[in-house]
Amino acid sequence: MNDVYLSIGTNMGERFENLQHAVKLLEGKDEIEVVQTSSVYETAAVGYTDQADFLNIAVHIKTSHSSSKMLKICQWVEGELGRVREFRWGPRIIDLDILLYNHENIETESLIVPHPRMYERAFVLVPLIEITPAPVGEQLRRAHDIMQQMDSEEEGVTNFMASISEVKNDAVR
Repeated sequence: MNDVYLSIGTNMGERFENLQHAVKLLEGKDEIEVVQTSSVYETAAVGYTDQADFLNIAVHIKTSHSSSKMLKICQWVEGELGRVREFRWGPRIIDLDILLYNHENIETESLIVPHPRMYERAFVLVPLIEITPAPVGEQLRRAHDIMQQMDSEEEGVTNFMASISEVKNDAVR
C-alpha cells in the first residue's frame, strides 16, 4: 500500500462542508483508506489576496493506486464538487493537491511530488505536521525542520476546529 498525503483547501461556499464532502468522496473510492485528517485551519489567501480566507486540512490515505491515478482521483473530486479553474491562485470551491507519495520524488508533465511549493506554505505544513508527528523519510523530516523555524500564527494559520473525523464521530454519538 502507498502512503499518500494530500492538502485540501476551500474558500467558497460552505467551506467546512466542502472539506467534509471531499473526504467523503475519497473514502468512497475503491482502494482508498483515509487514515487520518488534520484539524481544520483557517488562512488568508496567498498569491491573489483579494478573496475570502481558506479552510485547509491535510489527509493521510493508504491506497494501491499509482500517483498518476491518485492525481486523476483528486481531479475527479474537484470536478464532483464544482471546481472551476478561472485563474491561478483564485477563489475555489475545493482544491486537492498531492503533497507526498510514499517517499518518492516524481516529476511528470502533470505531477510533481513532493509538491513544489509545500515547504514555503505554513497552511500546508501546519496540518501536515499535525498528522505526521514522527517524520519518516527525507521529505517529512524537511517539513518538520522548516516548521520548527516558522511561527504558524505569524504566517496567518489559525486552528479553526477539530478534525473532520472528530466532528463526524461527535455527530454519531
